[in-house]
Amino acid sequence: MELRGYQIEAVQAIYDYFAEKSGNPIVAMPTGSGKSLVLAELLRSAYASYPTQKVMMLTHVKELIGQNAKKLLETWPQAPVGIYSSGLGRKEIRAITFAGIASVVNKAHLFGHIDLVIIDECHLVGPADDTSYRSFLAELTKLNPKLKVIGLTATPFRLGQGMLTDTIKDRNGNTLPSLFTDICHDLTGVDPFNRLIAEGYLCKLLPKKTAQEIDLRDVKTVAGEYNLGDLQAAVDRDSISKAACAEMVLHAKLGTLQERKRWLVFATGIEHAEHVAEILRNSGIDAQAIHSKMEDADRDQWIAAFKKDDDRVRCLVNNNVLTTGHDFPMLDLIGMLRPTCSPGLWVQMLGRGTRAYRGKPDCLVLDFAGNTRRLGPINDPVIPRKKNRKDGGTAPVKICEACDTYNHISVRVCTCCGAEFPEAKVKIVGVAASADLVKGETPEIEIFPVRTISYHSHFPRDTSKPPSLKVSYFSGPIQMFSEWICLEHPGWAGHKAREWWTKRSTTPAPTTIEDAMKLINTLQSPSHIRVWVNQRHPQIMAHDFTGTAFGTEAKGPRAPVEVHAEVDAPF
Repeated sequence: MELRGYQIEAVQAIYDYFAEKSGNPIVAMPTGSGKSLVLAELLRSAYASYPTQKVMMLTHVKELIGQNAKKLLETWPQAPVGIYSSGLGRKEIRAITFAGIASVVNKAHLFGHIDLVIIDECHLVGPADDTSYRSFLAELTKLNPKLKVIGLTATPFRLGQGMLTDTIKDRNGNTLPSLFTDICHDLTGVDPFNRLIAEGYLCKLLPKKTAQEIDLRDVKTVAGEYNLGDLQAAVDRDSISKAACAEMVLHAKLGTLQERKRWLVFATGIEHAEHVAEILRNSGIDAQAIHSKMEDADRDQWIAAFKKDDDRVRCLVNNNVLTTGHDFPMLDLIGMLRPTCSPGLWVQMLGRGTRAYRGKPDCLVLDFAGNTRRLGPINDPVIPRKKNRKDGGTAPVKICEACDTYNHISVRVCTCCGAEFPEAKVKIVGVAASADLVKGETPEIEIFPVRTISYHSHFPRDTSKPPSLKVSYFSGPIQMFSEWICLEHPGWAGHKAREWWTKRSTTPAPTTIEDAMKLINTLQSPSHIRVWVNQRHPQIMAHDFTGTAFGTEAKGPRAPVEVHAEVDAPF
């Protein structure tokens, strides 16, 4: 299984971290970007160099245990894998053991000397010493004081702590040190997240303003989150549920260019989930409630049917079951009836819809809970404050008057309908980090034919830095886009350059720019390029060598591409 470039980069970031530091790092990657493949490649490559080490992969739900173990065996069929999970009915201890924390918390003695622990969904690790994760790791550390821990998450923060690397003070004034010391690689921020959308690895979220919004004025908060009793009383009302369901049906069938195929609704309680599912069924939507009081076999049956595009279930209405650990690539509508004060929970719920899938242009999000205005976008949420901290900024948001789509205040045109925002008519609402579900301008991708390619050897003014190969693609007299190929650079830049070369030539990538210039005429030329155009410096995202404009045109005779090679003076 071939890894994507950013996944290789994530693995390398872990090795680079341990080459310089001795802490416990976090790798932050958005939901749907393939953390399990990063985990699999890390284990495979580590065992190639250190075959005697023992590793545990910990998480909290059986679905993640099974998914991660499966990915490892797909990439490395001979992996010495064991699964220790009561939920999966397996209790195996191997050199690499995938385990549920609830199944092993009091059994550290069974596993003996462990060299490395990897925690998936590590935002669930609390700072207190008496939590399940911390107490289990403390016992493992007694057996191996040099134990290392790596965390994987899409949300490197939690309520009451702030960032997972922050220390906090308990009510007695004692400092609670964080288990994790650094974030060694982060793809969850604005720019890297948008780049993954532009490259087609993540699906964009389409937020629509809803006519119905839950009134939370009488809902109290406890420890930074809404009181569940108050919340249930405020949300589980027949008039609210019926209005929200009617709006979901209207948007899903009539409000967009295509009918929505797979829906996931987040409910506030078990009874609420049952009520909403019943209302949707009465509205002609095949819906099923999913919650903790169901038998495991029944719940697993409905979830499996939903994943397989089974006609028996079009919509799952869940309560605290499907926020993490489940992959639904086909999901193209999220109905949000679960108000929260937790940015982590909000981002995890939104992340169910960001997985890319063929024929799925976006995921429609109908936020009846007001989370969008309160907590911000998935790639720039309001980071939770530490205990006793009251600081925190807010920013205004705007709504497109043409189509009622939430947009960040900075965008010039609506991310849904393309309508331009006249400055005098901007409609300011609420105060939150953002009311756009993805901050920044949604990537605009255009395809350009390649008429001419120019290759230049580029020598930087700083002679201590290696030269590079500047490649410029001309689509017309004034349309030109460039990229730099860094064959002489170390690390990730050099890896990408060699990957770029092997896509164009059967000969090994040269080690110097001078040698590369001698082989320019042997390189295959792309017929089209895909460009992220709405940036100050447009980025080339992909190259097409088929002559079909990335499958958008019929294949025909290719126009010849002119090639020029020039050497810059090395000063």
